[in-house]
Amino acid sequence: MNQSKQRQQALATLLKRSSHTAPWDMLIIGGGITGAGIAREAARRGLSVLLIEQKDFAWGTSSRSSKMVHGGLRYIASGDYKTTLLSVRERERMLTEASGLVNEMHYVMPHYKGKFPPPWIFNTLLRVYDRIAGKRYFKYFKKDAFLRLNPNIKQDKFLGASQFSDAVTDDSRLVMRVLDEAIHDGAQAINYLKAESLIINEQGLVVGANLKDTASKESDKTFEVHAKVVVSATGAWADTLRMQASNETEQSFNKQIRPSRGSHLVVSQERLPTSQAYTFLHPTDKRAVFVFPWENRTVLGTTDLDHPPLNDEEVGITSAEVDYLLAATNSLFDDTDLNREDVISSWAGVRPLISDSGDGKRVSPSKEKRDHSVWLDNNLVTVSGGKLTTFRLIALDVLKKCQQVLQLDDATIEQNASHNDQVFSNPTPTHPKFTTLPSDLQQRLQGFYGLQLDKLLELAHEDDLAYVTDSNTIWAEIRFAARFEQVIHLDDLLLRRTRLGLILPHGAMTPLISARLKQICQQELGWDEQKWQQEVARYTELWQRYYHLPAA
Repeated sequence: MNQSKQRQQALATLLKRSSHTAPWDMLIIGGGITGAGIAREAARRGLSVLLIEQKDFAWGTSSRSSKMVHGGLRYIASGDYKTTLLSVRERERMLTEASGLVNEMHYVMPHYKGKFPPPWIFNTLLRVYDRIAGKRYFKYFKKDAFLRLNPNIKQDKFLGASQFSDAVTDDSRLVMRVLDEAIHDGAQAINYLKAESLIINEQGLVVGANLKDTASKESDKTFEVHAKVVVSATGAWADTLRMQASNETEQSFNKQIRPSRGSHLVVSQERLPTSQAYTFLHPTDKRAVFVFPWENRTVLGTTDLDHPPLNDEEVGITSAEVDYLLAATNSLFDDTDLNREDVISSWAGVRPLISDSGDGKRVSPSKEKRDHSVWLDNNLVTVSGGKLTTFRLIALDVLKKCQQVLQLDDATIEQNASHNDQVFSNPTPTHPKFTTLPSDLQQRLQGFYGLQLDKLLELAHEDDLAYVTDSNTIWAEIRFAARFEQVIHLDDLLLRRTRLGLILPHGAMTPLISARLKQICQQELGWDEQKWQQEVARYTELWQRYYHLPAA
C-alpha cells in the first residue's frame, strides 16, 4: 500500500503505544477544525493527545464551509450580542496571527427602494459591529458613486450600498495549519482511522475506542486505544457516539443534532468579476446569500436546508439548489444571465445545528442558533455546533468539561497557556528561495504553512515555484502535501490539501496538469501506473457526482 511516510510512522507509534498499558490523556475523534483546535489547546498544555479521523482531515464540514471568518452580523439583529462580541474578537485575532491564510474581505449590501433592510437600519447595525471590533470598517456609498464602481449591478430603484468587513479563508488549510501547531507540541494525528466502537469498562465509563485503519480495502490493521478522556468532535455525526456512550437505543435516545446542508457554486471571474463580497436577500425566500471572490474565482452561496440522516458518504448539491443560487445571482446583476454551463464546480457541506426542539421542526434551519454545545456522558465528552470563527473558544470550553474526567488540577490545565496565547506560530522563513518569491505569495505561504514553510521550500524543485495555471497554488504545495501531509487518495490532494479540484475545469484533470500531478505522485507517494489509473478513476467519478452538477 502506497502512502506517506509520515502516516506510516504515526501508525507505527500508535501500534507500539497500544501494546503498553499507559493510556493517552486524550483521544480526539474527528479531524475537522473543532478537533484540530482541541488538539492544539490540549497539546500545548502538556497532555498526550491522539487525534483520529475516519476519512481525511477536514473531509466533512471543515472543507465545505462558506470560507468566511466572520463576527455574525445577524446575531446583533437577533439580540445575541455576546456571540457577536466573541466572534468579532476571534476574527480580529486570526487576521493578526494568520495573515495570508485569513484575510480581510469587504462586503457590500445593496439597498433598493421598498426592499428590506432599509439603509438606516442596516447602517445602525454596522456601526455597532465596528464598535465591537474597535475599528471602523463601515462605509456608505451613494447611488452614483457605487454604480461607477459596480456597473453590472441592477439599477432599478437602487438607493446606495453599505460596506463592511469580515474575513475569508481556505478552511481545509486552516485545519491543517492548526493541526500542525498541535503536532509541533507533541500531539499525534492520523487520518483514515475509524473509531468502530467505544471501549466501555465495567462501571459503564468510556475508557477508549477500537480503531480500524481504512486507508485501503486491503488494510486490516486494528488498534485498541485507551485514553483517560475520549472527546467526540464529529460535528453533524455527534449523536452516533453519544448514543453508544449513553447505552440507549435509537428509539429512546434524544438526538440533539439537526443536520443542515449548505451548498455553493464556483464560476470564473471572467464570467462574473468580483473584487468584494456582495450580500443580499434572495428574491424568493428572503434568505441572505453571498457572491464573493475566492481563489481567483467567484463563489455563489449558500443554501440552508434540512439534510437527511447522515451516513459516511459524500454530500452533493441538488438540482433545486443549483437553480436557487443561479436565480439569486441573476436577480442582483444586470445582463449576467449565469447558467449551468458557467459552473466550474460545486460543493456542499452539512452544518451540525443544535436544535432548539427534540423533533428539529420548530424553526427553519436559517433561524437555528449557531452556538456550540458540550455534553459529558460517562467519560465521553461530545462537542458539536458552533462556528469556524470560534474554534479556539470551543476548544477551551471542551477542556473545561474534560477537567471533570481528567485527574488534573486547574494549574495543570492552565500551564503555559492563557486565553490570550497565540494559536499560530509565526517564525521568519530562513530558506533563500523565500526572498525570490513575490510579496503576495510570501504572505500566502507563510499563512498556509507557518512552521513548515522552510521544509516546503527545501523540498521544492526549481520549477515547483511556478503557479498551477491561473490559480494561487504553486506546484511546491502539491509536492509538499504528497510527501508530508498524509495524502492517501487523489481527492485528498486536489480537494483539501489544495483546492485545484474546485477552481480548475474538469476538477484539474486536464492533460497538462494531470501529467505533472502523476509525476509528483509517482515521485512522492510511489504510485505506479496501475495505482495512478485507479486513483484517477476514483477521483473522476467522485468529482462528477459530488463536486460538479447533478442532472437538471
